[in-house]
Amino acid sequence: MEASVTTSDSGFVDGLKGGISIAVGYMPVALTFGLLARTTGLTLYEAVLMSVLVFAGAAQYITLSLIAIGTGAFEIIFTIFIVNIRHLLMSASINEKVEEDTPWKKAVYAFGITDETFTVSATKAGKLTTGYMFGLCFISYSSWVLFTGGGYLAGATLPGVVQQGMSVALYAMFIGLLIPSAKNSRKVLFLAGLAALFNSLLTFAQFSTGWAIVLATLLSSILVEWMGGWAKNE
Repeated sequence: MEASVTTSDSGFVDGLKGGISIAVGYMPVALTFGLLARTTGLTLYEAVLMSVLVFAGAAQYITLSLIAIGTGAFEIIFTIFIVNIRHLLMSASINEKVEEDTPWKKAVYAFGITDETFTVSATKAGKLTTGYMFGLCFISYSSWVLFTGGGYLAGATLPGVVQQGMSVALYAMFIGLLIPSAKNSRKVLFLAGLAALFNSLLTFAQFSTGWAIVLATLLSSILVEWMGGWAKNE
């Protein structure tokens, strides 16, 4: 029993060590999110609560952009579900690599699986312990939540003009994320162009802004994947 506790404690510490680089990397992203959340109109409580309950960088940034244009709650939830559906596959993959344990423990660390924690845990040699996953997810999660609050509070020290101008940074960030991916992949470029086309058509057809984004995302993704599969079969 004593050896088991020691092993568990050691795994937790190893997880903390493995997540240090993630925690440091989250710092500027979470600070920026907190700052942008303030300029979008969220309260400190709402911004931090979003990081506490969602813990997904891209999804939270997308949520801010949807809130900024007045999208409804259902459209936001549905969009984020589509964006984060990859987490189902990541969780299933990690489940095969981590030791067997009670379902509630698996549910706890599954919540902490992000692109970064998945990469670190998936590339670590050998079988992973529950303690390791707890340590890895805990330090990553704590960093994201704390720096979200820090970014929000830091925003209060900026001049009002700068705070208002930061709303533009949200769209600039998405463009900055898209361009490198589009340069390296024609598929990404085609997907982005197709989504923009569908969104314009749906908006012209007087769909609400939220549903136009949701449907454009679904239609473009399905069409691109279908065309990719069709090309392989030819």
